[in-house]
Amino acid sequence: MRRTLAVVVLCALVLTGAAFGADPGFSPPEPSSPNAERINESYFWIAIFTGAILVLVEGTLIWFVVRYRADRRRRDQEGAQMHGNTNLELAWTVAPVLILVAIGTFIFYKLPGIEDVPAANRTEVTVKGYRFYWNYVYPNGVIAVDNLRAPAGRTTRLAISAPPFDVIHSWWIPSLGGKFDAIPGKTNETWFNAKAPGIYRGQCAEFCGIQHAAMKAQVTALPAEEFDSWLEDEARAQEAGTSKLGQETFAGACSKCHGLGGRGDIGPKLQGNQLVGDPKAVEQVVRNGLGKMPPVGKDWSERQMDALTTYLKEELLGG
Repeated sequence: MRRTLAVVVLCALVLTGAAFGADPGFSPPEPSSPNAERINESYFWIAIFTGAILVLVEGTLIWFVVRYRADRRRRDQEGAQMHGNTNLELAWTVAPVLILVAIGTFIFYKLPGIEDVPAANRTEVTVKGYRFYWNYVYPNGVIAVDNLRAPAGRTTRLAISAPPFDVIHSWWIPSLGGKFDAIPGKTNETWFNAKAPGIYRGQCAEFCGIQHAAMKAQVTALPAEEFDSWLEDEARAQEAGTSKLGQETFAGACSKCHGLGGRGDIGPKLQGNQLVGDPKAVEQVVRNGLGKMPPVGKDWSERQMDALTTYLKEELLGG
């Protein structure tokens, strides 16, 4: 009996320590978008019922262990005979049904506010998951890598997919909503509306390969006017070839395997390699892959490819 109670107490302490010591513990992070708020509300609504059931079931189990423990009678003595109780049996049949109805009703009430994208005044962004980075394309042609800039206080709709030659990824910024898979050949949509300017961080939530841990995501929410100004300026800069697109592309698509500054990591060293000074050779490798290297940019636009080859030539070969 003492051992049983000791195990129960130990489990309770372990769970309590995890709840208070973890970051952010058992609960989702503070929501910063209306759809994320509804996800959190659904989580806590379910937690209330499941927590109450846990306490009831475990409490009853412990009470039975104490009340009917074996040392009250001899081992060869037959225990007390228990007979059915119709009211009790009806109660534990009906109660779970009512609980499931309450949970289901609440979830279906919240679901449209999680899934349905608000139609008015929204920014559209195409999101593609590659090994091991995120590529974002805005309606005016601006390209961003890993860091998605978005207007605070305005809806941003995401069309999420992966190219046919890649693997499944999962786009997830916890404080801005749920996980959405980036599946080759299929487009999923989601949205967020960041409450305030700031940086919201996330991670690919689908194991996608050896550098999965490096496939991080970030949303930088800017004041709406500042975002609109940035989008226009960036479009002009990328068109003229004066933006930092090449640097962003190298940091997202290349350095996670080839190391910071191309000094080598799980991929070979690029710094000083004369191959990086040949745009056609670089494009051949990036679009088709080489050895264990996947085709990280098979469907890139010429704008993005030119930005990368220019950056490689100027930064890794010094001109």
